[in-house]
Amino acid sequence: MLSTENNYKMVVMDMDYTLLNKNKGVSPGNKEALAEAAKKGVHLVVATGRIYSSARFYTRLLGLNTPIIASNGAIIKEDATNRIMFQSILLDEVALEMIRLCKEQGLYCHLYSQDTVYTEKIINISQRYSEWNQKLNGGDRINIEVVSSLEKTVENERGKILKAVVVDNDKEKLAYIREKMIKTGKVSVSQSLKDNLEVMNKGINKGNAVKILAQIYGIEQDEIIAIGDNENDISMIEYAGLGIAMGNAVDELKEKADYITGTYDEDGVAQALWKFVI
Repeated sequence: MLSTENNYKMVVMDMDYTLLNKNKGVSPGNKEALAEAAKKGVHLVVATGRIYSSARFYTRLLGLNTPIIASNGAIIKEDATNRIMFQSILLDEVALEMIRLCKEQGLYCHLYSQDTVYTEKIINISQRYSEWNQKLNGGDRINIEVVSSLEKTVENERGKILKAVVVDNDKEKLAYIREKMIKTGKVSVSQSLKDNLEVMNKGINKGNAVKILAQIYGIEQDEIIAIGDNENDISMIEYAGLGIAMGNAVDELKEKADYITGTYDEDGVAQALWKFVI
């Protein structure tokens, strides 16, 4: 619901193709708007499908001292205190079924903990993280662990796995895996990019995480703004009092949004903050 009274207390932002520009950086315009919003005491929260340690790199860069929603809501964690405010460990049977389906289709599954990507081969998303690591200092790098068997990893890392991901350009294979995983009745499935599929426990999504965080802070639903661009942002766009779609958002999200701002390369986040918060 649109309001111009600037009474919002929490702004939740997606990262890729929302807060970040095409160079995976934060523009001066977005930085300025975030700083001004922070001065007003607004909680500025990042909600991403990314692994927690990757999101943490950006919140530290921006000086945001608020909890991070990572792995599509499977974990909410405070960087400053290392306190895990919420997490949902992926069921073993879900992880194993995802691994089985990926191998059946000749694809490579990746498993995420809060700080490590497990894979049997450096490919696609792990390749992207590996290349990103080369630009970072040791403490900021993503742990990438190449294992001989993801099935054994599920057993060895029990209590740590938050999400399973597959990345591939074959839409038919991704659609097949999506359908099979949904039929288990035990999962939430979403996409943050055109070529990926992300699997969490049933009920886990960004909207659920925003609801949990708002309850912790005592913030009402109509005092929340959510900004995003892709399918995995829809749940928080629908939950927030004001759901904002980026100009580059997928049509399905735009249809659910209360307002459409500029694109990620037009400082769409800053435009929204100046209009509704600052």
